[in-house]
Amino acid sequence: MISDRKLSHIMICRDFDVSYKKGTHLDDVELIHCALPELDLEEIDISTRLFGKTISAPIIISSMTGGHPETKKINERLAKAANKLGIGLCVGSQRAALENPALEDTFRVVREISKDLLVIANIGAAQLLSPKAREYAEEAISMIDADALAVHLNPLQELVQPGGDVRFKGVINALSDLANSLNKPLIVKEIGCGISREVARELVKAGVSAIDVAGAGGTSWAAVEFYNSKQRGDILKSEVAETFWDWGIPTAMSLCEVLSLKPKLTVISSGGIQNGLHVAKSIALGADLAGIARTLLLPAFSSDEAIVDRLSRIIAELKTSLALVGCRSLVQLKSTPLVIKGDLLNWILQRGLEVRGLDRR
Repeated sequence: MISDRKLSHIMICRDFDVSYKKGTHLDDVELIHCALPELDLEEIDISTRLFGKTISAPIIISSMTGGHPETKKINERLAKAANKLGIGLCVGSQRAALENPALEDTFRVVREISKDLLVIANIGAAQLLSPKAREYAEEAISMIDADALAVHLNPLQELVQPGGDVRFKGVINALSDLANSLNKPLIVKEIGCGISREVARELVKAGVSAIDVAGAGGTSWAAVEFYNSKQRGDILKSEVAETFWDWGIPTAMSLCEVLSLKPKLTVISSGGIQNGLHVAKSIALGADLAGIARTLLLPAFSSDEAIVDRLSRIIAELKTSLALVGCRSLVQLKSTPLVIKGDLLNWILQRGLEVRGLDRR
């Protein structure tokens, strides 16, 4: 059932508009144009280090799929594209393969592409409430020889999904236990509803290595479950899912929520990241890198070359953004002048957040 659901989800994302109706609010961040950049394009270095490996750009392909035989080819294409460009890749939830080893190859294929590729394993918070939580985590890592493990938080999806896991008590303690015992970096990520300041504070206390905000503005998993429930004839679940289609903290707001704590860990911006300017604005706010998913999904149904083409454009846009603000590196980009306006500014003020950009730098 889980395997079939994985295929259903990816097909719904391909065939239907499951985007948030509200945006990421990264458009409320304005970078200041520099008419005298005093640098050449080839001087710009956007490489960075993540979990012990150097990647050519501050970009990872965010988790999308795996766990069904028909998704193996998609993961293979994503891995080939990531390897060619020298960026990272996080696989989709590995639960199906943990419960059915016959599906492991749909994930293992990403490591078979390259032993040097930065690969991130992925399990759900629900698996942490099992007595076998540590075993699941280690198996997920071992399955793909991962460089890190991501645990995804998805309470909204579970609540509106037919047969979803609706037990959430004990997750933070389980995360703390895992962070203290795992010999790999632990990432905690949402899947499209964002991370608040309060949740981020608990995650920092738990000792996680990275937070991926995965804010609202990209794929709405309530929308995915709306279509999923309609296809299954579960009218009640589809109606509840439709009500919460736009639920969540927009990506720009979630970034500011997390960064206001000035956490000494890696912060990943994801959720509706569609171009290099979005990546640049995220890093200017203080993020370390960005995750990109659905904008790569349609190319992934075609070929790895199509994925490379899309990512190459995003990387070119990122370098162009740095040139236009006169920055040679990502470190400089983090201190470049910016203006915050509109709904994002209102959110920051009402929430009392201490955010870069409002300090007259």
